[in-house]
Amino acid sequence: MSKEMQELQKQWHSVVQTIHSNANVVAFMNSRVGQYLDDHPFVALSLLMFIAVSAVPVGFFLVFVVTTAVMACIGVIVMEGVVIAIGGIALLCVLCGLGALSLGVSGVLSVSYVALSTLVNYWCASRAQMRKQDANGSLSQKQPGLDLSANTAKSE
Repeated sequence: MSKEMQELQKQWHSVVQTIHSNANVVAFMNSRVGQYLDDHPFVALSLLMFIAVSAVPVGFFLVFVVTTAVMACIGVIVMEGVVIAIGGIALLCVLCGLGALSLGVSGVLSVSYVALSTLVNYWCASRAQMRKQDANGSLSQKQPGLDLSANTAKSE
C-alpha cells in the first residue's frame, strides 16, 4: 500500500475511534434502539437516508410555522390554522415521498454493495487460482476430464 493510503487509513481510523469513544454514541449504542440498528444495517441506512433527506423540508416547514405565527400575532388567527393545516398535509406528503425514496436508495445501495463485493470476491478468487496453477505448472498441462466433443463425434 502506498504511504498516502496508509496515512489516510490512519486518519480515518482516528476519526472512527473518536466517534466510537464519544459518551453519547456509547450510550446510544448500548440502548435497545442502538442495538437493533446495529443488528439491522439496512434499517439503519434507510433511517439515515430519511433523516438526511427530510431535514430541508422540515426546516422550511418550521420557518413557515414561525412566519405564520408572527402573522397570527398581527391578527390573522383563522388564516394561521388553515395555512398550517395545509402546510402540515403538504409536509406529510413530502415526507412520505422522501421515505419511499430513501428506502429505494437504500435498497439500490445494498444491492450494489452485495453485487460488487461478490464480483470482487470472485475476481480475487479466480486470480488466486490462476496464480496457484501458474506456480504448479499445471496451466500448460491439459487436465484429465470429460471431453464432450469427442463423445458426440463418436456417437454420430
